[in-house]
Amino acid sequence: MAQLAAFKIPEIRNEPMRSYGPGSTDRQKLEEALARLDAQAPFDVPAVINGKEVRSGDIQPQPMPHNHAKNLSNYHAATPEAVTAAIDSALAAKNDWENLPWADKAAIFLKAADLIAFKYRYDIMAATMLGQGKNAWQAEIDSAAELVDFLRFSVKFVEQLYTQQPSENSEGVWNRTEFRPLEGFVLAVTPFNFTAIGGNLVGAPAIVGNVVVWKPSPAATYSSYLVYKIFLEAGLPPNVIQFVPGSPPDIVKQCIDHKEFAGLHFTGSTHIFRKLWKDIANNIDIYRGYPRIVGETGGKNFHFYHPSADIKSGVVQALRAGFEYSGQKCSALARAYVPRSLWEGGFKDELVKQAKSITIGPCTEFEHFTGPVIGRPAYDRITGIIEKAKAQGGEILAGGKGDDSKGFFIQPTVILTKDPKSITMTEEIFGPVITVFVYEDKDIDATLKLIDTTTEYGLTGSIFGQDRQALAHASAALRNAAGNFYINDKCTGAVVGQQPFGGARASGTNDKSGSISILYRFISARSIKENFIAPSEYAYPSNLV
Repeated sequence: MAQLAAFKIPEIRNEPMRSYGPGSTDRQKLEEALARLDAQAPFDVPAVINGKEVRSGDIQPQPMPHNHAKNLSNYHAATPEAVTAAIDSALAAKNDWENLPWADKAAIFLKAADLIAFKYRYDIMAATMLGQGKNAWQAEIDSAAELVDFLRFSVKFVEQLYTQQPSENSEGVWNRTEFRPLEGFVLAVTPFNFTAIGGNLVGAPAIVGNVVVWKPSPAATYSSYLVYKIFLEAGLPPNVIQFVPGSPPDIVKQCIDHKEFAGLHFTGSTHIFRKLWKDIANNIDIYRGYPRIVGETGGKNFHFYHPSADIKSGVVQALRAGFEYSGQKCSALARAYVPRSLWEGGFKDELVKQAKSITIGPCTEFEHFTGPVIGRPAYDRITGIIEKAKAQGGEILAGGKGDDSKGFFIQPTVILTKDPKSITMTEEIFGPVITVFVYEDKDIDATLKLIDTTTEYGLTGSIFGQDRQALAHASAALRNAAGNFYINDKCTGAVVGQQPFGGARASGTNDKSGSISILYRFISARSIKENFIAPSEYAYPSNLV
């Protein structure tokens, strides 16, 4: 199609976050959305293939974590035939989507962002709260602000990407670069804990011209479905992204066994990601090319407190990092290293007192700082690990108990350990559990080494202190221990466009979502040289005698 201008997108800034204070219009509208969705549940969620709803009859539940007797949605698990149709439909759409002018693609995602920010803000927040157990603030920073940021900043970053052209041209030559989408389709496997991650895992490949098969988390089915419908309302052609809920291992295997599989965009467990990498490697001979594998997985994230750290701030940052959303963030604090001077000088008392003051409850009761864990398997795993920690000699300073009678609630738990390699210092928990190891003030270097080598992960971490030389020393010692590193701030809360997110080691491929870097993984550049001066003979001057 003709491109008749070089377009410039609107100025992109981070979406302002709303506070939902008592008596505010935002609080009122969110409460209305919560009541409406709760009354209408369970919602019937089909697979959507080529824009058409497909109901297999194999109906699977998405229970509400705070009230597990009630389902937010019942979704139709995609059959193998439906997955095949989804792949075929995506591939059939590839040429038209790739060739749609960039301005039209940009308009779709900018409109989707505005639809989420305004028309559907409260609905998508309510779906995230009821279905994934978030309170109002956690839903706001995720399904509203971050999702909007992902979409808008992706447009901004693609505009920047397309302007990156060769700086040199020989006489009579014009050099240029095209950033092609991958050949084939991308499989996006998305997690339960962030609605925004689901939108970004499909949005980032699609915005640079790829077609995508979306396998949403069973525990986030309804919010993912809403995001998908918003994309369609924004003008996304219906066959560019295929929505296929259902059995994760079966759907994923069928996709990665396909010759046209071109890339995996994944957020989930380290164990599953490693298995998928091996499965893809074993299939390498069947593919058209080498599939791109992009993944963000687990973490065993840390806070290191120097003896010069401020106690009050340090405690507040630990509580927020460890217990917001019941510790179900990839970046959540799991292990804290506190010097004895601080621990005995007030850190312990303040941490325990404040941890015990935290209330937990359903998302419909706004006063609670945190809520349930996502479901039965998570509840059983987390409470089981707490019991193992106690059996290994860990001292429960706060929390340690759960109640699954109505919802899957686990008290914010603080464990004191004398063994820096105990189970809760090494094994990912993904729940509201912070384990503290008290080190001797003289053992700073040994403690830094311990932090760096105790686990296989490298996602997030923080250091606290007022001694600048000590902070610089700790930062250097922990250079490879975290892909997102914070100084005097908690280890959670990365913002799109400000702190690109991702870790290395067992935590993933560190491709940095929320930055231009992630987009490079879903394009295949073509260098083009055009010659304007025709040569008159084949011989070069050096051939003459």
